[in-house]
Amino acid sequence: MKLHHFTFTLVASLLLACNSTAPKTQTEKHSYPDTKVVSAMKEVMWKGKLGSQIDLDSISNTKGLYGIGPLSYLKGELLINNGKSYVSKVTSDSTMQVVQTYAASAPFFVYTHVNEWNEVALPEEIKNIQDVEQFLQRETVDLKRPFAFKLVGNVTSAKIHIQNLPKGSKVSSPEEAHRGQTNYAIQNEEVEIIGFFSTEHQGIFTHHDSFVHLHLITKDESQMGHLDELQIKDMKLYLPKK
Repeated sequence: MKLHHFTFTLVASLLLACNSTAPKTQTEKHSYPDTKVVSAMKEVMWKGKLGSQIDLDSISNTKGLYGIGPLSYLKGELLINNGKSYVSKVTSDSTMQVVQTYAASAPFFVYTHVNEWNEVALPEEIKNIQDVEQFLQRETVDLKRPFAFKLVGNVTSAKIHIQNLPKGSKVSSPEEAHRGQTNYAIQNEEVEIIGFFSTEHQGIFTHHDSFVHLHLITKDESQMGHLDELQIKDMKLYLPKK
């Protein structure tokens, strides 16, 4: 009886030790109550993990859903704006195709649900992406991070890109990941910009030198992509209600 009791205790202790030291998955490690992060940008850029880590149609609750990321195999860009899912792809150096569909997947993705927003008037001196980033850092110290935000209004100019990696490409660096990327200029357009802000997710869903990841879509939904440059004309900022 004593031997059986000792054996049971030893096995139970080993199981508890294994469970307590088991590594968390990439998704679990970067999950938050309000914002979900699937895989990481650095996994794509440095390790070449280009395939699907999330199917967008697997996100069951689309009410107030917002999300951004690249299309699997870096063949386009993804945006979910208030439950509507958009995919953009390169058709030429000057044209693109934007379709509304959930039949898409991403190698990394960040998403959240926001059903109520606070409108914030932007000071006149806020003109570019860096200004917006610094303003958010100053004004949202008491807001739960990471968080989504919106910019709505008119831009004087903007530059967006769509990933268009050649088929069969291998990726082991950011330079290789951006082969085929196509840039598009936007002038004097009414747009909506969906962004995610975090000071703790560089290389996860923001680049190593930024706290924001932004995707822009024009009001007529004819152009959408990752936002690289911005000159604000007249825009309003929207932050999630606490």
